[in-house]
Amino acid sequence: MNKNSKPLPEYFCLLFFILLKLVLSFLLVNSVYELHRDEYLHLDQANHLAAGFTSVPPLTSLFSWLIKALGNGFFFVKLFPALFGAFTIVFCWKIVDFLKGGLLAKCLVAVACLCSSFLRLNTLYQPNSFDVLAWTAIFYYLLKYFDKNEARYLYYFAFFTALGFLNKYNILFLLIGLLPAILITSKRKIFTDKHLYFAILFALLIISPNVIWQINHHFPVLKHMKILQETQLVHVNRIDFFIGQILFFINSIFILLAGIGSLIFYKDFQKHRWVILTYLFTIIVFSYFKAKDYYALGLYPVLLAFGAVYSGRFLSKRYTLTILLFAFTIGSFIYLMPLIMPVYSPDQIVAHHKRFERVGMLSWEDGKNHQLPQDYADMQGWKEMAKLTDMAYQRVKDKSAVLVRADNYGQAGAVNYYSKYKSGFV
Repeated sequence: MNKNSKPLPEYFCLLFFILLKLVLSFLLVNSVYELHRDEYLHLDQANHLAAGFTSVPPLTSLFSWLIKALGNGFFFVKLFPALFGAFTIVFCWKIVDFLKGGLLAKCLVAVACLCSSFLRLNTLYQPNSFDVLAWTAIFYYLLKYFDKNEARYLYYFAFFTALGFLNKYNILFLLIGLLPAILITSKRKIFTDKHLYFAILFALLIISPNVIWQINHHFPVLKHMKILQETQLVHVNRIDFFIGQILFFINSIFILLAGIGSLIFYKDFQKHRWVILTYLFTIIVFSYFKAKDYYALGLYPVLLAFGAVYSGRFLSKRYTLTILLFAFTIGSFIYLMPLIMPVYSPDQIVAHHKRFERVGMLSWEDGKNHQLPQDYADMQGWKEMAKLTDMAYQRVKDKSAVLVRADNYGQAGAVNYYSKYKSGFV
């Protein structure tokens, strides 16, 4: 056997977690729910391919084009974010392997990712799932570069940075956090490597179509950000932002805290402290701009990987504590599952509204409480609306004179997705 090859049990375990991730992404969503409002927007972009859009970069539209080529069915819409989540687990597995963590550590990080808000995130066809994947890949390839000093890892880093940018401009916050974290540590010698600048040029070449599009359209992203600041982000509370960081990983909190603590205090991880510094700087920037709490989710897979490695070393031969840690992580996730995943129907949520209200899930972007969580309400009524639109369209004799006007992108996208007369609605 090659000295670099891994035992078969490790591959089987990884395959098990990948399959479990995919299955749970479908199994833990109540069939009463339809696609989310935002999903209709992204799916409809397949019909209008461009180098950019007002609210998002173009990568998601390419995924949508592929989904459309595969039939545009519900299964493939949901499969893509689930796959991005599965690949995030693969990169976490690779980070643990890089840190010389054993099978226990790898299982810990996989369970930590599964029993967290990532599972919910990866049920929605939005840019967020690929965003987390890109951030995790960036951390992995920087770790490899700083360890091996091989130029190829800089190009991998640049590639995922470019893809992350074309997926969601949110990745710029990570770069803002990375810069000072590297500058104040010994890792700043990266700036003396000529391949860094070639890699930057490589990334700029990849993102150039979107940058040119932004310039030609007078940077609509800035206008969009201003609108967000005046409408949605105006209700964001910085305290709630930090509370959200904890609640996202409440089930895997011990592994997360082990990751944060070990990066600060554990001697073996001292050379990797740029990771925790990046986390701190990025969180501060997010907080300053009053960002939504889930914008920072990409920072956590690498922390969970470090926490899993440290926990694995600490738990070695401590079998009772190991069982207790797995039991808490999985057991608490099962208990909190109705708050994490859309397993309850709307009627069940109304019946248990106090439970949802206590954790702030009934508060919408308008700052007010409603009967359902906003995400769940945004997965209701679209088929019925499209059916009513078709009925009205059928009654019109001169269909060439018909203009269907929608109040928002969710309505427009849903009509285009479900309507029998797709050619009539452009």
